[in-house]
Amino acid sequence: MQQNTNRRKFLLSGAQAVALIGLGGLVWGAFLQESRANPLILRPPGALNEKEFLKTCIKCGLCVKACPFDTLKLADAGSGKPIGTPYFEPRKIPCEMCEDIPCVPICPTDALDSKLVSNEKGLAINLAKMGVAIVDKEHCVAYWGIQCDACYRACPLLGEAIKLELKRNERTGKHSYLLPVVESEVCTGCGKCEKACITEKAAIIVLPREIALGRVGTNYIKGWEAEDEMRLQEAKERIPKRDSGSKVQDYLNNGDL
Repeated sequence: MQQNTNRRKFLLSGAQAVALIGLGGLVWGAFLQESRANPLILRPPGALNEKEFLKTCIKCGLCVKACPFDTLKLADAGSGKPIGTPYFEPRKIPCEMCEDIPCVPICPTDALDSKLVSNEKGLAINLAKMGVAIVDKEHCVAYWGIQCDACYRACPLLGEAIKLELKRNERTGKHSYLLPVVESEVCTGCGKCEKACITEKAAIIVLPREIALGRVGTNYIKGWEAEDEMRLQEAKERIPKRDSGSKVQDYLNNGDL
């Protein structure tokens, strides 16, 4: 009888150990999942690129405490964001574009780098590249012909980051569209436009620049900008030399197609 009791205890203990190991594996897997870079997360001004930011940020929360508008939050378990890192959600509380940018100088590791938001005069919040606003033209009421300039008026860089484009309304022939157009190189990604949007779900949203913007590469050059000549020089170095003795085949006019 004693032997059976001991056996039951042994089997029960073994089952509990297996369950704990499995639970631990699930918890650890979830932790690793949330420790990875999130391509859609918006970081404070001056943040390094996401990969470097996660390597450098020590999750101290000083930037969050320094924010006077409670814009910044620390990601917690279950948020789908790397735990302990700062982020903000523009639709809830956008960045107020503080001139002294208190969240940046307080960072002890330069994960928020003052150099990225500074010029010869010192800190310059207008240089911030937290993200870029994108207009959903299908659901923006201005593109329906309804007059709305809420995002334009909310933009702290009035007339620079968001401009209003005047366009004739061919449907009515009597009215004009006032269409919001984002200047991506000027937009800081503060999100005040997203907060101000009048639609139930914002028709203008801020996305990380790496997600929202394209990349031209070196094969296209702005001939009117002297700076692009360097890219042109780099591109020339990679162009393979053509054999001067080879002939170009005219397959369009030889009757094969």
